[in-house]
Amino acid sequence: MTVPHHRVAVVGAGLGGLALARVLHVHGVDAALFDLDASPAARTQGGMLDIHDDSGQEALRAAGLHDAFLARVHPGGEARRILDQHGTVLREGLDDGTGTRPEIDRGDLRDLLLGSLPEGTVRWGAKVTGARPLGGGRHEVTLADGTAFTTDLLVGADGAWSRIRPLLSPARPAYTGVSFVEADLLDADTRHPDAARVVGGGMLFALGAGRGFLAHRESDGSLHVYVAVEAPEDWLDGIDFTDTGAAGTAVLKEFDGWDENLRALVTDADGALVPRRIHALPVGHRWDRVPGVTLLGDAAHLMSPFAGEGANLALLDGAELGLALAAHPGDTEAALAAYEERLFPRSEASAAQSARGAALLFGADAPQGLVDVFAAHDG
Repeated sequence: MTVPHHRVAVVGAGLGGLALARVLHVHGVDAALFDLDASPAARTQGGMLDIHDDSGQEALRAAGLHDAFLARVHPGGEARRILDQHGTVLREGLDDGTGTRPEIDRGDLRDLLLGSLPEGTVRWGAKVTGARPLGGGRHEVTLADGTAFTTDLLVGADGAWSRIRPLLSPARPAYTGVSFVEADLLDADTRHPDAARVVGGGMLFALGAGRGFLAHRESDGSLHVYVAVEAPEDWLDGIDFTDTGAAGTAVLKEFDGWDENLRALVTDADGALVPRRIHALPVGHRWDRVPGVTLLGDAAHLMSPFAGEGANLALLDGAELGLALAAHPGDTEAALAAYEERLFPRSEASAAQSARGAALLFGADAPQGLVDVFAAHDG
């Protein structure tokens, strides 16, 4: 049986992999994407993303999709509120339309990128189980269904637990010391008006030492809540998330004495509570150049979400890799070297910023540190 061969194979059809494929398509280069999801609709894509003018939006410009992106942003999404644990509003900023980080639903952004690619670019239901070098920069990739393919250029865009990363680096994500419990409140203005008022039109930060409620209003009128707790790695293991009521009670033990409207972001949640540990790769993660393979997005530089950089960097990684390949036709190694030369310092700076962000949000004086940052920024 003949093994299929692809000039460029991308493992993972998240934002970064799709941005790469789109930029390559703009420059007349085909790429094959392989994703473990059965279809684009196999799972929800998460909440709102703030797309930065100097990174994520640059990628969308390179992809020829910036105007289409602007047409999909969430009006008012850049508003923010900072509260203390008693529900006191310490700082508030409205979205006047002049900000540089407009918000968009992750699913809408993914759909925009997917829709810009030729039919069949993404192979759905293709779970990668391993990859091995064949020499000369070529690789063979095996799939869970027992099939395989070969490629001249293999790109790992497959997230935190990348199957491609071991070809380049032994690094594995480590627990950051922060765990999330996620919740949703649907049709908030009608069904949860008190919660809607607390969160406001954009992003909420309600913080105390070592814990807090982070929430944002989504474009469909729902609220997505991240309950954050500095806790041992096994803290979530002691909570039965199959019993939503009991799970909420257990989580809220970490918030005794907090404002009842904040606690209601958990008690009034619609549907299950979802646990998530926050992991990160070491700040400054990098690798020596290996022929025919590279990484982008979380596979390259997984970091905590406390600087809002992850999705933006994934988009920029994908776009810059595509541009580098287009600028070095016939010389893949020169393209990869040029791409990684920019990737490493950029991702190191952002990872360090994300680590500092966690200290800022959950430090002993929280939320004062965040109030000071926004005060300095807003003038």
